[in-house]
Amino acid sequence: MSEVLERESMEYDVVIVGGGPAGLSAAIRLKQLAEKAGTEVSVALVEKGSEVGAHILSGAVIDPKALNELIPDWKEKGAPLETPVTKDKFLLLGPQGELGLPMFAMPPFMHNHGCYIASLGNVTRWLAAQAEELGVEIYPGFAASDMVWREDGSLKGVVVGVVGIAKDGHEKPDYQPGMELHGKYVFIAEGVRGSLAKQLIAKFDLSAGKSPQKYGIGIKELWQIPADKHQPGLAQHSTGWPLDNQTGGGSFMYHFGDNYVSIGYVVHLNYKNPWLSPFDEFQRFKQHPSVRPYLEGGKRIAYGARAITEGGYQSIPKLSFPGGVLIGCSAGFVNVPRIKGSHNAMKTGMLAAEEAFKAIGAGRQGDALVEYEDAFEKSWVAKELKVVRNAKPLLGKLGTALGGAAGMFDMWCTHLFGGFSFFGTLKHDKTDAASTGLAKDYQPIVYPKPDGVISFDKLSSVFLSATNHEEDQPAHLKLKDPSIPIDVNLPKYGEPARLYCPAGVYEVLYDEQGANPKFQINAQNCVHCKTCDIKDPSQNIVWTTPEGGGGPNYPNM
Repeated sequence: MSEVLERESMEYDVVIVGGGPAGLSAAIRLKQLAEKAGTEVSVALVEKGSEVGAHILSGAVIDPKALNELIPDWKEKGAPLETPVTKDKFLLLGPQGELGLPMFAMPPFMHNHGCYIASLGNVTRWLAAQAEELGVEIYPGFAASDMVWREDGSLKGVVVGVVGIAKDGHEKPDYQPGMELHGKYVFIAEGVRGSLAKQLIAKFDLSAGKSPQKYGIGIKELWQIPADKHQPGLAQHSTGWPLDNQTGGGSFMYHFGDNYVSIGYVVHLNYKNPWLSPFDEFQRFKQHPSVRPYLEGGKRIAYGARAITEGGYQSIPKLSFPGGVLIGCSAGFVNVPRIKGSHNAMKTGMLAAEEAFKAIGAGRQGDALVEYEDAFEKSWVAKELKVVRNAKPLLGKLGTALGGAAGMFDMWCTHLFGGFSFFGTLKHDKTDAASTGLAKDYQPIVYPKPDGVISFDKLSSVFLSATNHEEDQPAHLKLKDPSIPIDVNLPKYGEPARLYCPAGVYEVLYDEQGANPKFQINAQNCVHCKTCDIKDPSQNIVWTTPEGGGGPNYPNM
């Protein structure tokens, strides 16, 4: 650690960082195993959101496969999976029309029969209640901001609960140095592009020999629509307009619950045009004649955005390191063609828990749980991801139309031939940041002004995310070199941070004469999507954790 502070410490068998599906499933499985064996295992889980679920954002159509294994009687226990999918639609959109793609042409695993439309945030809140009943200690509002190391270099624990540091770095009257939580093993379950996971992957070179991780940004709104327009169980996806053939992405629209519609748009972050704004593409998409009629007369009640791991099987880093493991989206187990990852996240948390429980029972601690990696490779998660491993690379190499067709052919082959592909295993060529083109090579995009009825601006959207941060604290969005946004990114790329950020965090301001540009960071607006950390073409922005409890407070998302 960089400074010596008097901190109290607490000892646990397992410390879990992150209260999403992976972390909670790991905690529950550890307690289940201990109960079955008639032993005790102490588990602490920390969550940076103000409550479990506050930072959870997903579509979501949930495959209950992992939940069936973890809590077989989840229906009797009231899990909030209430709306089964009853109808699948997949549309190819043009500027004014649509072409429905037949579901029978898609491999069986692409169908959503047996899945449920739900709020993943509410599912995690329910999982947290199950975990607490089993004796898991859950600490919401505690951000893990640093790591603690053993003398042999293994991860010993994390520092949580540091508060009361002012913007200029001095200690305020309410300063608390935080606490160290030590574990025999530490599970990193921060979600996509977590700040600790990023450091650990670099420190232990966990991505050696792997393709670079790829990402998308998912932007979502929750609407409540008139009852006569509501179709409970409808899961509709689209590709095509408003994106061009060289820009990957698509939409989702799910009808569930109390006349709710989850509607969102995913843009793959390997896009080249630096003038593109994912937020504005989503607002434009909602005006399409195949979409707008569903929303007319309704009310938008929530908004959020989140990065999504999209690299697939070939981008998964080494999962274990001395003292800990990566689980869930900290490693990246999303099945991109299915637009699903929560079931895989849950299963990897369960696999890690099972191997850690065995190791602790054998008197081990602080070593690498390589058995977890072996268990993953033998699991249905690895099998599922291998089947779709080439879908994302083919889109990147061939574009949406040809790449989508080639990907569908490849998925059928791998499905029918036990994982065999004529393409082998395709690699990703470069990072999403390196994919960004030069501003001079592209035309700026003029987006329609929001109408305030179906389409909206960023600031009114952020208001619906209930985002809040303690203002007098060090900025959690850090620039490695403060000169780069104006001296490099603005002339070369048009400073795309002001466009790819879905929350209006980054601005370029000019004086009255339209000169002397200045880069401004509105950290208070940050919804913790991590897109800036991923897409900045100079890799100059570093996302770190703010004080615990800061950020969005997503309801029913």
